[in-house]
Amino acid sequence: MAGTKAGGQAAAATNKQKYGSDFYSKIGAKGGKLGKTGGFYANRELARAAGARGGRVSRRTKKAE
Repeated sequence: MAGTKAGGQAAAATNKQKYGSDFYSKIGAKGGKLGKTGGFYANRELARAAGARGGRVSRRTKKAE
């Protein structure tokens, strides 16, 4: 049953039974607190430059005028 939706639901039920109903909340919070880099928020200029580059390579077609 590994790798199926039913297997995932069974594993989730087992984890909740063993470790408490807030098991997934706890592990999610741990992961969030372990992050040290801050992502793009740590370097706003880099985020701005990357966003500008992404905007220039738009996938939309140009409107014929």
